[in-house]
Amino acid sequence: MNLISPRVAPILLLCISNVFMTFAWYGHLKFKDRPLIAIILVSWGIALLEYCFAVPANRIGSSVYSAPQLKAIQEVITLSIFAIFTVTYLGQRFTINHAIGFALIAGGAFFLFRDSL
Repeated sequence: MNLISPRVAPILLLCISNVFMTFAWYGHLKFKDRPLIAIILVSWGIALLEYCFAVPANRIGSSVYSAPQLKAIQEVITLSIFAIFTVTYLGQRFTINHAIGFALIAGGAFFLFRDSL
């Protein structure tokens, strides 16, 4: 018996994977004094954890979503997590222009799901 619906599980797993990937790709920006090779190795290790959630998310999600729909879900989640990360971890401003740009990208996901609604 599955505890979580195949429609919900990929979303939850992609949220977790994107937290790891955001730290792998951008977390090092607070540590510019560290050697690049060390940053690459640490980022690679974090990215490995990301794959442990992303691969099952896509495997489970493929039973109910198309590949383009899964990609759209992942992109919307990535933008959302990145916006939070930018403000909370990097301490950078999130402007109205950022919000509009992200909303336009997220709006594209609507068309990938339009036939499913």
